[in-house]
Amino acid sequence: MALELTNTLTRRKELFEPRQPDRVGMYVCGPTVYDRAHIGNARPVVVFDLLYRLLRRRYAEVTYVRNITDVDDKIIAAAARTAEPIEALTRRTTQAFHADMDALGALRPDIEPRATEHIAAMVALIGQLIGSGHAYAAEGHVLFHVPAMPDYGALSRRNRDEMVAGARVEVAPYKRDPADFVLWKPSSPDQPGWNSPWGRGRPGWHIECSAMAREHLGVTFDIHGGGLDLIFPHHENEIAQSRCAHGGAPLARVWLHNGFVMVNGEKMAKSAGNFFTVRDLLEKGWDGEVIRLTLLSAHYRQPLDFTERGLSQALSLLNSWYGALRNAGGEAASAEPPPEVVAALEDDLNTPLAIAHLSELASALNKAPGATAKGALLAAGQVLGLFGQDPEAWFKSARGPGAASAGLGEAEIEALIDARIAARQAKNFAEADRVRGLLKDDGVVLEDHRDGRRTTWRRE
Repeated sequence: MALELTNTLTRRKELFEPRQPDRVGMYVCGPTVYDRAHIGNARPVVVFDLLYRLLRRRYAEVTYVRNITDVDDKIIAAAARTAEPIEALTRRTTQAFHADMDALGALRPDIEPRATEHIAAMVALIGQLIGSGHAYAAEGHVLFHVPAMPDYGALSRRNRDEMVAGARVEVAPYKRDPADFVLWKPSSPDQPGWNSPWGRGRPGWHIECSAMAREHLGVTFDIHGGGLDLIFPHHENEIAQSRCAHGGAPLARVWLHNGFVMVNGEKMAKSAGNFFTVRDLLEKGWDGEVIRLTLLSAHYRQPLDFTERGLSQALSLLNSWYGALRNAGGEAASAEPPPEVVAALEDDLNTPLAIAHLSELASALNKAPGATAKGALLAAGQVLGLFGQDPEAWFKSARGPGAASAGLGEAEIEALIDARIAARQAKNFAEADRVRGLLKDDGVVLEDHRDGRRTTWRRE
């Protein structure tokens, strides 16, 4: 089997071949840490976590870099609103980001550089661009001169007017060209800033990723990823800076972008009332695996309509898969993921097909329980970042909306089940039915197994 990925730069699905045999470098744009991560932020984390897992299966050495942007105008504005020191704000929101992504089963990257720890590298890169004639200093700013790069726009394939409009570029008299973008900007005394040859200031957003990627992966690396919204201007500008600083050498060989997240068919926005964070969903009782499976339910390049119905469908699927694992009993044989699951994922991360194969594996396990079939289902789920919990524990924790307010505790449920078993043995079926109804009213579903000697339970 061969790994094929759709390269945004060429608009083609291509056979992936790393620059160096058995070694892969991947850079993914990370969060700007000023608030909780919303569900749109979570999609690229989950998508590229899946790719990371897949790459680690194929290659001996994979270096996954995902940055933390901790100097940005949004951060400055958020700190001003809350009267919180910037360092405290970015530390708190970074910890919150980690907690939320951990809940989704996302592995931590191998390297997580912070922008504020790489200012010297940014200043050096800007100096190279000035030296090569691709950037210039003006009134405390340093700007990249877009006309100095003849093929600027190759990634987004926009014409000049579209690029100027799409970048929402600041109109300023010190610019040589309206499309020129900021590499360095001056800081007022109350703003974070660092000394530079152009005065005290702070970096522009685009130069941060170019510098951090070079620092940790080199001039050219294998894969650069992020959301569709980053193609222009962020990734376009990264390419311009990096190529012009390094004699035209490409920044990344493959560019991958995940599609937008919609909510009930509309673009997510606070003003539309359909904006929610990962923490919102977790606090409503949705399990992290349910959220993860929902994010993987559509092909990564397609828009994802994120709905409560979609979450419920993901929960139902997970219940059926975990149920097959639980009902099979016994130990699972050690197994590799079935080839049809791996083949689906290696075909440009075809998660809908991989998910369909998981349902087929669960069905086969239900029909013919055994260690081999159980191991195959477990391995298939784990390559998708699922099945991180014991099946019995899965069903004994509430998983849906309102789950956090579930009434009866585990010990109380077990005691009621014992009372029901005793009533059935005494042929007091009215009492047994009453107990079942009491548990059902609390969202607990009983399953009497065919052997007649075992009753398991799960929360709805």
